[in-house]
Amino acid sequence: MDLDPILISRIQFAFVVSFHAIFPVFTIGLAAYVAVLEALHYRTNNPLWLKLSKFWIKVFAVVFGMGVVSGIVMAFQFGTNWSNFAYSASNFLGPILSYEVVTAFFLEATFLGVLLFGRDKVPKGVHLFSACMVAIGTFISSFWILSANSWMHTPAGVEMVDGMIHMTSWTQAIFNSSFPYRFAHMALASFITGGIVVAGVSSWYLLHGRNLETSKKALKMCVIMLAVATPLQLFIGHEHGLNTFENQPMKVAAMEGAWETKTAAPLILFAIPDAANETNHFEIKIPYLASIVLTHSPSGEVPGLLEVPADERPPVGIVFWSFRIMVGLGLIFIAVSLLAAWQLYKGRLFESKLTLRAFTWLIPAPFVAVLTGWFVTEVGRQPWMIQNMMRLDEAITPSITGWMALVTLIGYIAVYAVVMFAGVFYLKKVIQGGPEPVDEAEESDSARPKRPWSAVPSSTFDESPSAAGS
Repeated sequence: MDLDPILISRIQFAFVVSFHAIFPVFTIGLAAYVAVLEALHYRTNNPLWLKLSKFWIKVFAVVFGMGVVSGIVMAFQFGTNWSNFAYSASNFLGPILSYEVVTAFFLEATFLGVLLFGRDKVPKGVHLFSACMVAIGTFISSFWILSANSWMHTPAGVEMVDGMIHMTSWTQAIFNSSFPYRFAHMALASFITGGIVVAGVSSWYLLHGRNLETSKKALKMCVIMLAVATPLQLFIGHEHGLNTFENQPMKVAAMEGAWETKTAAPLILFAIPDAANETNHFEIKIPYLASIVLTHSPSGEVPGLLEVPADERPPVGIVFWSFRIMVGLGLIFIAVSLLAAWQLYKGRLFESKLTLRAFTWLIPAPFVAVLTGWFVTEVGRQPWMIQNMMRLDEAITPSITGWMALVTLIGYIAVYAVVMFAGVFYLKKVIQGGPEPVDEAEESDSARPKRPWSAVPSSTFDESPSAAGS
């Protein structure tokens, strides 16, 4: 049986990127939160901020490590599966990825050691500085990665000569037209992801009557941040969509499920796209709204997928449904965040079991939103590797076969399953252990954990199943 090497290689890269993406989007937001906690402790010397910082640093360290392990594979895949693309785009991608290592990864690696192990060995100001450097390093890393990714969607500052990308303007290439929107969108997604996870864990503690003082402080901080960040994300997402409509109209057509070019185009809320017959079934739509949203005019023209040949259209079903899941979850985040902010203002948040349960239920939701947003972005670019410059069939490694890609994909799935199981198991134990009590005496340097398992209170491993769930 012959397997399509392009399809299997796409699935392989999609799996690796999807597995990896959930970790940086969390650690970027969590690193900023830890830096804020360290700053509050430095300014007030309140042990509450110290206990919160110590606890979330443990979580950050585990997730950061999982992100590093899972991310290394992606760089190799450029050479193994997409060598024509790696060779052709090397004049741009080579320096960009090198800048990411030199300016971000070295910074994170250097100061992460101080953040994890230097609290009793360096002055408080230096420890705060290390927390800030780790947080800044995560943003620098995302800057370069998103610049490279955005360039693949909206290439600029380059020209193609005999199959090779040659630079004409580094400024235009790095700060390509979609980069500011994509970077802002991902930065806010990181804050929202970190905020919802911290709020969800804090709500879980409150529901179970544990760590009340620290949990109330953490939840209050997150609710205030989320009440600002979630509506702002809706605005940034809209602006990003307008930029995509200008540069990648077929991606937007797939997002909207629009087959025919129309003026006064309706916004399709629900449909079952049928790519084979180039139509939708069971449409539920709002008249004129797509034109109003995309062109700011009720009579504006919205291009349809039939404008281009079938082999130049993205897979409509994946893009269409992923977009709706992402937007739907975003609207839920806004509603819960604003409700929680209102209850906080009225002094009823910590007693509202429904809102607390909502935050605990939402813990996995931002990761789903990030992944579906990533599917919209990347699947919507197909069949282009570099928009309007290089197709997937031109980018694939000539010698790779479908079976080679499938075997390595199975290997990645097996290894990553072990990594995920171990990471989630350990994180569960850390969260069950919770922050140290605020009135507990500070541990001496001799009591500092030397092994990863010793960072988790032993009592969490001795709990009965009923006690762990109570």
